[in-house]
Amino acid sequence: MLLSASFLSIKEDKKDKILKLSNEQIDFLHVDVMDGVFVSNKTECLDSLKKLLPLSMPFDVHLMVKDTISYIKDYVSLHPSYITIHVETDYVLKAIDFIKDQDIKVGLAINPGTPVRKLIPYLPIIDLVLVMSVEPGEGEQTFIENTVNKINELNRIRDIQGYHYVIEVDGGINERTAKLCKNVDILVSGSYITNGNSYSIQIEKLKKSLDK
Repeated sequence: MLLSASFLSIKEDKKDKILKLSNEQIDFLHVDVMDGVFVSNKTECLDSLKKLLPLSMPFDVHLMVKDTISYIKDYVSLHPSYITIHVETDYVLKAIDFIKDQDIKVGLAINPGTPVRKLIPYLPIIDLVLVMSVEPGEGEQTFIENTVNKINELNRIRDIQGYHYVIEVDGGINERTAKLCKNVDILVSGSYITNGNSYSIQIEKLKKSLDK
């Protein structure tokens, strides 16, 4: 299982702390992008973000935005491994095609209240499904436990149909909730890591919990 670390909860000394996080045993930096429209909160602009990020790090970009195409055009400049948009937005197929045209892997996120059936038309053509285990837009929320049913259903569909998407989960991930996500390929963890006194210790505890 891979680990994508979110820095959304880091509020002070961002540059130093994000650099420190990038040097830990993680696979991706998870870049949360919010527009204040699709979700109520808004993150810093791309130019400000670039000053904070170690640009050699693999990025996992999660766009919680309404105008997906405009944001995709901007965030391809980070050369991310994945760009993930929401299935609840407009013009999903157009956005998927546009990301593919940039030679970037495509992710599709699904909110807690959205049924898996809304993803079905896109599953053969995407690279990642991001299952939101909290409501998008804020860090430090509690894991919604019926999310596990959604993860397991997506894993079952993948096995039956022979699809190749990876399953990612984001929201409220800690030592206890990580154990519930056995069929996940990428765990996103934010405040559990970054609110701890030692990033290394928190990451080690999270990884050890997966082995139990």
